Amino acid sequence: MGAYSDRVMIKLRSLPHLASALLALALLAAPLSLRAEEVTKEKPLTKAKEKFDADKDGKLNDEEKAAAKDAAKAKAKETHEANLAKYDVNKDGKLDAEERAKMKADEAAAHEAHKAEREAKKAAKEMDKK
Repeated sequence: MGAYSDRVMIKLRSLPHLASALLALALLAAPLSLRAEEVTKEKPLTKAKEKFDADKDGKLNDEEKAAAKDAAKAKAKETHEANLAKYDVNKDGKLDAEERAKMKADEAAAHEAHKAEREAKKAAKEMDKK
């Protein structure tokens, strides 16, 4: 046999490995394509976004998105001003490190209190079931 026939035999012997590799690749790629289809499906609007869906079509068009963005900016400005009024002790118009630390501590305490309240309600509900 010559060099050409040796190369042909090597290629023929590697076909089962190539077929196995292609099958494995296809099996790995199939779930990815299914996930891609799932991602493109539209999710229902959250309760927060539902109030901006003026035409009640389940989607936010450009005008509705702009309204939601404006409302979020207004809420952020309102929160910032409220935080300045409450925590800006030296009245310099910004929160320094100590003032921010006080604000964060208050937020953490409020979060823990809310968490404890939810857990107490849940425990009471469990007790009522018994």
